[in-house]
Amino acid sequence: MQDKVSLKEKIGYGLGDAASSMFWKIFSMYLMFFYTDVFGIAPAVVGTMFLITRIWDSCFDPIVGIISDRTKTRWGKFRPFLLWTAIPFALIGILTFYTPDFDEKGKIIYAYVTYSLMMMVYSIINVPYASLLGVMSSDRKERTTLSSYRMVFAFGGSLLALWLIEPLVNYFGGSLNSKMGWLYTIMVFGIITTVFFWACFFLTKERVEPISDEKPNLKEDLNDLLKNRPWWILLGAGIGALVFNSIRDGAAVYYFKYYVSSTVSYSFNAFGETFAMTPTSLYFVLGQAANIIGVIAATPIANKIGKKNTFFGAMAMAAVLSVIFYFLGKEEVLLIMVFQVLISICAGCIFPLIWSMYADSADYSEWKQGRRATGLIFSASSMSQKFGWTIGGAATGWLLGYYGFQANVEQTAVTQNGIQLMLSILPAAAAAISVLFILFYPLTEEKLETIEKDLGNKRQTTN
Repeated sequence: MQDKVSLKEKIGYGLGDAASSMFWKIFSMYLMFFYTDVFGIAPAVVGTMFLITRIWDSCFDPIVGIISDRTKTRWGKFRPFLLWTAIPFALIGILTFYTPDFDEKGKIIYAYVTYSLMMMVYSIINVPYASLLGVMSSDRKERTTLSSYRMVFAFGGSLLALWLIEPLVNYFGGSLNSKMGWLYTIMVFGIITTVFFWACFFLTKERVEPISDEKPNLKEDLNDLLKNRPWWILLGAGIGALVFNSIRDGAAVYYFKYYVSSTVSYSFNAFGETFAMTPTSLYFVLGQAANIIGVIAATPIANKIGKKNTFFGAMAMAAVLSVIFYFLGKEEVLLIMVFQVLISICAGCIFPLIWSMYADSADYSEWKQGRRATGLIFSASSMSQKFGWTIGGAATGWLLGYYGFQANVEQTAVTQNGIQLMLSILPAAAAAISVLFILFYPLTEEKLETIEKDLGNKRQTTN
């Protein structure tokens, strides 16, 4: 019974990812646009900055995992980071969207510094948060449920952000090119994320203890990680899935502004004000809502056919649908929205599965080596996110430059076709790579059942 997690705790855990996902989605879908069209930096320069800063940040994730594994407080190993880092997370996010009056070189330096700090503080709060899943319960089905709650709240937070981001920027600044509009909007989200992170801290609990009382040894922890075959496979599959999402997300604003060029708007009332939703916002909101459907569907499907098969089927379908997306014309806005929903349902299935599978790989390592390094194992999840986002984000900037993109002018036919490819064929190729990796994932449901029983018996013997 100690592995059962209450509804309140599941909601509390979900709020943590609702917070980080708000900024994650704003960064992945709007930061490239902000840097090129608002801040005034060339897209190829932004792409290179994404590559350099994110490579360092990806390497920083395991460092955070190692530190959190060795953290001992009365609140546990991982929860304290939610308490300590919530305010720095919000403040650095605000600075990232501040636009000082510098020359071009000064702007680039400022962007490098603030974006690097943002990604580091994201790691400091998100790696321990992800690791928390591995110590809230040792029951693999309970973990899948927890992971589904996490993803529902993550996409819910993203949905809220994408629903409000453009209306708020327009409300505070008058247009999407408003510097102050972006600054005040991110301040609003900074307050929300701080409250959500603290709620996650107060509502969750760490339960699972290692079967060994042996003191952590970095050399042995790293050696165990290098021998963890499921971890390596999930790393590859995760990178492919994140490249798929990153390229689609990063190019979507350009797709609607410079290819579809629709002037239709959709109005709604909130906070006593009327806000207009653009086709871009509707596209993003529908995608996040569809992601939530995929997250909810993932658990029952995985319980029936297994996590590996569910992952494989969802990613393969996303690849096929993305190829078809290429052939949609700019005037077929309804079909564009329909395919966005279908692709996003498939993508939504992936994320609760991969987080739960990382927890399984931590169990596998403990079962195989007799040692547990949850923070180090779970830093792989954040690392795959960062590497995937790095490759996808850098590729987005480079591809825009390669296809001849120029901000705030009418694009050539070559540039428009390139933007089409970035919403369809190129993400499909990344999805296919993810599918190839997951084919070799060895932890079947039968294998996991054996591991769970063996570890349970060892913990009973130890206690």
